[in-house]
Amino acid sequence: MKQLCLALIVQLVLLVSIAQAGRILVGVVRGVYDGDTLQLATREDNRLRVRLYGIDAPETGKQHTPGQPYGDSSRRLLKYKVMGQRVAAEVMDTDRYGRTVAVIRLNGRDINREMIEGGMAWAYVSYLEEPYESLYCDSEATARSRHRGLWRDPAPIPPWEFRERENQRGGFGRH
Repeated sequence: MKQLCLALIVQLVLLVSIAQAGRILVGVVRGVYDGDTLQLATREDNRLRVRLYGIDAPETGKQHTPGQPYGDSSRRLLKYKVMGQRVAAEVMDTDRYGRTVAVIRLNGRDINREMIEGGMAWAYVSYLEEPYESLYCDSEATARSRHRGLWRDPAPIPPWEFRERENQRGGFGRH
């Protein structure tokens, strides 16, 4: 019985994710948690936590875990770009934490891509699909070659590796 209930819940979550994908939500950015997560206030969903699609920004410090170099800078840049602004969120998916995963656009500009171009996030290749994969990977290559942001560091540690190390030490929460 438990397996049947679990299977039904998984199917329901998948159906909701599929239904959400492709939607455009319009709202005002009311908070920025880090360089790849923000809070969007919309009419229909009220307050929505949004994970920026296809990017992974350096981790900011948590309660008992230090952040990564450029984590705070990445958060500040995203906040500078979008805080209080009316944006469009092109919904791509829902992640395992229930966050909406979206491409954020401000006056037609792809904010996700701008974070990569500024050297404040990696292209998150594991989760990218075309046409964003080519665009975001090209933007990362340009940021690297021009030593922008985190690429000033000769060997920056990608956030997914940082999280894995911290998880092995028992110190990192959800992302």
